[in-house]
Amino acid sequence: MVSILKYALLCLATASVININVSVATEQSSKLKPSNWSYATDPYGSTATFRNQILTPAGIWVNFKRIPRVDAKRNSWVEVIYTPDVPTLAGTKRISLTYKCDIPLLIKLSQSHYGKDGDKTYAHYQTSLPASNEWNTVEVDLITFSRPDWTPKSSLDHGIVLNEINALYLTPSMTDKYGGEATLQVQAIELLL
Repeated sequence: MVSILKYALLCLATASVININVSVATEQSSKLKPSNWSYATDPYGSTATFRNQILTPAGIWVNFKRIPRVDAKRNSWVEVIYTPDVPTLAGTKRISLTYKCDIPLLIKLSQSHYGKDGDKTYAHYQTSLPASNEWNTVEVDLITFSRPDWTPKSSLDHGIVLNEINALYLTPSMTDKYGGEATLQVQAIELLL
């Protein structure tokens, strides 16, 4: 009888821990601030579709349709942009992200050396996360980021300079050649020191 009682108490304790974790996940999604989120698409025909707005009660939700690359000088792109409240990623060691994405997801570090104020190659340091139809929480160490294979030889590699990074780009990994369609959802994001 005592062992049955202990087992029942253990089950109740486990159930309440599970309930706590579920409520914490819900609270995290409510902490996403609209002022931190935006999106960008190319001017050639790629699109972003929302459920009324990019930030829903459940978190970020956006469906992207990316056209194939137009020609050698005009490429297509789609991205969700997270701009934290802090001016740079100085001190950040890891990124925690809770997401769903139909296809592998790229996280890119928006570093000024490679963007519109730099060499304009947009060959930012990036890492790839697996596709996930369920909520997936990952912690990614910044040392795992690297520049893409297509980085032009003319683009000087400055390394990851956290004081020059002011945003993260979340991009479903559609190809230049074929474009494609994907839905990206974000429930939580955190910069970890």
